[in-house]
Amino acid sequence: MAPTEILAEQHLASVLSYVKAMGMRVVFLKSGLGKSEKNTYYKALQSGEAQIAVGTHALLREKVDFKNLGLVVIDEQHRFGVMQRAELMGKGTNADVLVMTATPIPRTLALTVYGDLDVSVLDELPPGRKKIRTKLYYDHKGSREKAYETVRKEIRKGRQAYVVYPMIEESENPDFKDLKYATQMAGELSRDVFSEYKVGLLHGRMKTEEKEAVMKRFISNHIQILVSTTVIEVGVDVPNASVMVVENAERFGLTQLHQLRGRIGRGEHDSVCVLLSGFKRSQDADKRLSIMEETGDGFMIAEADLLIRGPGDFLGTKQSGLPQFMFANLLRDLRILSEAREDAFELVRADPDLSEYPDLLDEVLRKFSSVVGLPAIS
Repeated sequence: MAPTEILAEQHLASVLSYVKAMGMRVVFLKSGLGKSEKNTYYKALQSGEAQIAVGTHALLREKVDFKNLGLVVIDEQHRFGVMQRAELMGKGTNADVLVMTATPIPRTLALTVYGDLDVSVLDELPPGRKKIRTKLYYDHKGSREKAYETVRKEIRKGRQAYVVYPMIEESENPDFKDLKYATQMAGELSRDVFSEYKVGLLHGRMKTEEKEAVMKRFISNHIQILVSTTVIEVGVDVPNASVMVVENAERFGLTQLHQLRGRIGRGEHDSVCVLLSGFKRSQDADKRLSIMEETGDGFMIAEADLLIRGPGDFLGTKQSGLPQFMFANLLRDLRILSEAREDAFELVRADPDLSEYPDLLDEVLRKFSSVVGLPAIS
C-alpha cells in the first residue's frame, strides 16, 4: 500500500518485473476503477487466484478480502493514519508486516514507537548519488532572479527542474494572501520567465490520466520545468531532475521539505535545492529553514523536528504535540529509555501475564487498555 497512485504505479512496475517469471498474478487497486474491473480484482484476491495486490487507500475498502494474507508492506507509512494501517493488517491473521519511510525519526523515538519491531536503518546514499546543496533566499529584490538563474544553468546542462508551491490556486483566506499558487505561476513562468523551455503543471486535483500524462512527459524530458504542489512529495523518481525551487518555504514542515528535496539528487548529477521564503515567518519557521540549509542528514533533521514540534502521543493516534512522559526527555535520555525497554521485555518474558505484579498490570490497563495494541501498528 502506497499513499499516492504515482508511487503505487512505480511499485506495481517493480513487482511485475520481479514476479514475471514466477507465474504470479498481480492486481492493482486504485480509486477510479470501473465497477466490473473492481469486482474482478476482489474475486481474484478472495479466491487466491491473485497472489499480490498493489494499491493505494483503495486496499482498505471493506470489499477487499484476502484468502490468506501473509505479508503487508506499507510504504511511506507516515502518510497513513494509525487506524488505516491497522485496518489493512486486520485483513490477515498474524501477517508479517514491513513498514517503510524515508522520513527517519530519532533513536529515542524509535524505541518508543517501534518498541516491538525489528528496525533496519539505511543511512547511506545509494552508490553514485551526490549530496544536494541547499540555498536559502529571502524573497527580496534580486533573490528570485538568482533562483531562476540557477534553474536555467541546470537546464542548459540538459537537466530538469521542479518549482513547488504550497497551494493549487488562490484562496480567499486572508492568511494566504501573500502566497504564490501553482496554477497562476505555471502560466507566468511559461509566458514571462522560462518562455524558451517547456513548463508543465501537476497538482492533486487533476484527473489521474492527466497526472500520468504530465509525469510521462517530464520523465521523457519533453517538459523541462515541472510546476507542482506537494503531490510530488513521495514516489516521484526522475534521475535527470537536478534542481528544485520551493516557494513560500516557510509554509512547509521539516518533514515535507526533507521529502521534497529528496525528489532531486536521484541521479549522478550535482543537485541544488533553493528555498525561497517570504518575510512573514514565525520563529519556528526560521529554525526549520536554517536546519534545511545546514544539513541533508535526515536523522539530524528528525531530531530538530522533534525539538520544534514535540513527538506526539506515541501510544495513541496524535501525530504531534507533547508526550505522556512525566520525567523522560526523548533527546536526552536515550540510555535510560533503552534500559527501561530491556527491563520491560525481560519482565514480560519471565511473566507474560504479569501475574506476579497485579498492581503493575492494573496500572497498565487503566492507562493504556484502549491503545495497547497500537504500537505494533507503528
